[in-house]
Amino acid sequence: MESRSVLITGCSSGIGLDAARGLKARGWRVFATCRQEADCERLRAEGLESFRLDYADEASIEAAVAEVVARTGGRLDALFNNGAFACPGAVEDLPRGALREIFEVNLFGYHDLTRRIIPLMRAQGRGRVVNCSSVLGLVGAKWRGAYVATKFAMEGLTDVLRLEMRGTGLDFILIEPGPIGTMIRQNSIPHFEKWIDWKNSARADEYQTLLGRLYESRGPDRFQLGPEAVTVKLIHALESPRPRARYYVTTPTYIVGWLKRLLPTRAQDWFLTKG
Repeated sequence: MESRSVLITGCSSGIGLDAARGLKARGWRVFATCRQEADCERLRAEGLESFRLDYADEASIEAAVAEVVARTGGRLDALFNNGAFACPGAVEDLPRGALREIFEVNLFGYHDLTRRIIPLMRAQGRGRVVNCSSVLGLVGAKWRGAYVATKFAMEGLTDVLRLEMRGTGLDFILIEPGPIGTMIRQNSIPHFEKWIDWKNSARADEYQTLLGRLYESRGPDRFQLGPEAVTVKLIHALESPRPRARYYVTTPTYIVGWLKRLLPTRAQDWFLTKG
């Protein structure tokens, strides 16, 4: 029997890398993509099929889909949209360019790739698209406005796709992790330094706390889990006969889900500010 195939983005480290290894171990044919060719070479050396895909580069998305078609004859069972980055800073300090840059990757790239994959899945009458959202796709958090905005938008698009594709054999699923041990904090530093003029901000004094969190390694966050916790939920999303629409990962996501169901907005704000 032909093995199931999955295209995964953001596989250079963290969630994407663990997912690629985990699914390959379960017999999936994994196309593990990365932004940088050097990372693709490293993955090929360990036996993964890997090639470039950069959400910010439309040509690389087109080329990656063409590569999948060439290697599979036009079939693909699943897509795991995973790669993303953060740009920390107070919302009032985010220039237009910062939002444009993060939306290009965290939302527009996901959307572009998904639209190119849907015709393949339509032709075969089945397929699953899993989008890696976040607990910050459910609630806002101070200093994370740019990232929160992209995840809220992704949740909305995914919900509408799920409604519009009902009855087609295609499933659209969200995974919503809380704190996971990845490189997202370290990788956010160049974006913060590029876009946030914190020294001239009305909140300059408040930025000291953010600077400490960005530049100082303080060990794992409270409730933090490893990337394998996401892979466990991804496996269920891809292999269950009846996948859920949403998969929570980590205790904070479950707490937030409970808060949103039970508390009015002002009470949620108080809790999140204190937290």
